[in-house]
Amino acid sequence: MAKLWAGRFQKETDRTVNDFNSSVMFDCRMYAEDIQGSMAHAAMLGRQGIIPKEDAEAIREGLKGILADIEAGNIHFSPEAYEDIHMANEQLLTERIGDAGKRLHTARSRNDQVALDMRLYVRKQIGELRGLVLELMEVLCTLAEGNMETVMPGYTHLQRAQPITFAHHLMAYANMLKRDVRRLENCLDGLDELPLGSGALAGTTYPIDREFVAGELGFSAVMDNSLDGVSDRDYCIELCSSLSILMMHLSRLSEEVILWCSWEFKFIELDDAYSTGSSIMPQKKNPDVCELIRGKTGRVYGDLQTLLTFMKGLPLAYNKDMQEDKEAVFDAIDTVKNCLKVFAPMLATMTVLPANMELAARKGFLNATDCADYLTKRGLPFRDAYKAVGTLVHVCMETGNTLDTLPLEEYQKICPAFEEDVYQAIDLMTCVKERKSLGGPAPEEVARQLGKIKAFLTKKEQEI
Repeated sequence: MAKLWAGRFQKETDRTVNDFNSSVMFDCRMYAEDIQGSMAHAAMLGRQGIIPKEDAEAIREGLKGILADIEAGNIHFSPEAYEDIHMANEQLLTERIGDAGKRLHTARSRNDQVALDMRLYVRKQIGELRGLVLELMEVLCTLAEGNMETVMPGYTHLQRAQPITFAHHLMAYANMLKRDVRRLENCLDGLDELPLGSGALAGTTYPIDREFVAGELGFSAVMDNSLDGVSDRDYCIELCSSLSILMMHLSRLSEEVILWCSWEFKFIELDDAYSTGSSIMPQKKNPDVCELIRGKTGRVYGDLQTLLTFMKGLPLAYNKDMQEDKEAVFDAIDTVKNCLKVFAPMLATMTVLPANMELAARKGFLNATDCADYLTKRGLPFRDAYKAVGTLVHVCMETGNTLDTLPLEEYQKICPAFEEDVYQAIDLMTCVKERKSLGGPAPEEVARQLGKIKAFLTKKEQEI
């Protein structure tokens, strides 16, 4: 089939170059966006009198038919037939409606056409990604509501540190995801400008109406510089950056779930439907979903690095290197969507084991800080209280006690300020409930955090 850019060239493109140059096998996923943009462009051309109105209407009807046939599976794309989705749709259109189809490309270039298609595609995908993140946040809220007083160890350096609740831990991830939602929304704001009308790089001599096209396609503004219009891929980089941070959050939670479901922790048990077994060890129940998410995080990081690397040395305006944006962006979107789709139901179906969490909390001297606070509230400087409790921990380790079981006389040998009420002060639930400072693990404070997240979710659902 003759190339749409034939005329200047006297020889056919070499087959290997044709295949190497072609992008239709991956950019064909933007078929709907390409048709959507072309229909708005055709309407503008007819409205401005740049092409006859009857041709504009024939183009729109022809494109509707192509869209229906693609979605019905009646049209297939191949590098042999088409170079990219833009040329594919135009060739199909011309085959169906004749010369009117050849007028569609008036006052535009593939450079501003693909810039538009990518923005439309990314805009749609961000909406779907945001919805999936919100669903995961809903799961975290439901889990938190059922575990407001489920005491567990909080860790620093992966060492048991202070008592918290499982709800408090989950709310930390809910807040991370809240920031992820906002980053995705920032990406939407950043791409909310129409590049079409920039032409190849220098606009056009035709009397086009870019504001009309922007309104038709739901953009709030048009891009102010034609060079920037065809060469900007900031929004792709911002998206992959946001998705990389999101994947980092999913990876961190995955790592914790992997630890929690091990026999060494046994804080939770994953549902059989979201676990796998071993081909040789019949007792195994492996958290493969979490491990894959942890591994796929590096893949999304790689997509971001791809974009940053090929964009860093490009002069204005369009360069063929920019064709590489699509596979990186598509892969990042697909990977994150697949991870979110399996992560939420995995968490929703897992079994929490509160008794094991509490047992771990009792064994690690997690109430040592509260024991020191007990002394400071009786007038001791914190550093003196810290040293006294450190000595008590040493005594406990030598005698096989915990701070809960150590006799009062042993306390008083170290510091006479200790009285019988120390045991109430260092009770794990007391330790948790007394941490009422803003952002802390006290159930009433976690309930406030939970309410904030739920209000955020309600607001986002109303916006959608």
